[in-house]
Order: sequence, then structure tokens, then C-alpha cells
Amino acid sequence: MEDLEHYQVSTMHYSRIMIAVDDDDFVSSRRAFDYACTVAKIYNIPLGVAMVLETGDLNIFQSLSPDVLSKRRQEISRDLNSYCDKARDFGVMEVQPFLSEGTPGHEIVEKVVPSFKPDLLVIGSETKPGHRKTIGTQAAYITRYAPCSVIVVRSDAKRQEMLQDLSK
Repeated sequence: MEDLEHYQVSTMHYSRIMIAVDDDDFVSSRRAFDYACTVAKIYNIPLGVAMVLETGDLNIFQSLSPDVLSKRRQEISRDLNSYCDKARDFGVMEVQPFLSEGTPGHEIVEKVVPSFKPDLLVIGSETKPGHRKTIGTQAAYITRYAPCSVIVVRSDAKRQEMLQDLSK
């Protein structure tokens, strides 16, 4: 059995990274997206960009209306493609979009991650409490059940607030 005395630090290298962005919460997604793009660019590895259409946010009438659902799918798809374009513009060589529908935590863990097989999943999370089922509020579920390493990147909103308080 290896012990600390004989242990030597070795280089850790990721081969695939995935970022889960929340279309309804740019604040918590922005820093996580920046981090994921930075890591993917430095390691020159594929980046998966995942977005989930949160069907639970739609009321019964919206979910039964094909026009409303179709319009929301188009909006999400447009925003997902925009994130992918921004990653490419930043210098990430290989970017792959993933769009799913349902509860973000479940969809990411059960469908998106197994499809892309990343060895690192990056998610954003705000520091303020909330009851919505966004990527940020699903961070605990994702970190608990994801089959790969997960990094939670906090939004800088709370930090900015603290700095403003100090400057007064």
C-alpha cells in the first residue's frame, strides 16, 4: 500500500470538459463558462456546452401549446449556439452543443454527461439562496450524482456586493 512518504505528485490532465450553462441565469453561468473555456483552450481539449430547457418553468397551458414550446426551443437553441460561437472565438478548437429538456440536474447527470463523457464538468452557482430549479440551484444534485469530477464556480455577484460595501 502506497503511503505519503513515497507518494509523488503527478500531472493531472483533462481530456474532455463540459460546461452546463443556464439560459435563465447569466450571472452564475458567465464565470463558469469563462473557466471552462479557459481550461479547454489551455489543454486544447474538446468542450461540451450543455443547456437544458426547463419544462417545469412552463405552466400547463404553455406546455400544451406547440407554438410556445417551439418558440422556447428556438430561443434556447439560439443561445446555446451563441455560447458555442463565443467559445470558438475565444480559441477553443472543438466545441459541441448539447440541448436537453426537463429538470437540469437530472438531464445533465443522466443524459448529457453520459453522451459526451467528460472527465470534468463545470457548473455555475450563485451564492444567494433561491427556489428555482436552475443549474445553480441544482449544483448540489449534480456534484453528488455526476460520474465525473465537478467544479462549481461561484458567481462574482456576492463578491462585487462586498467590494461595494467596503468602498462606502
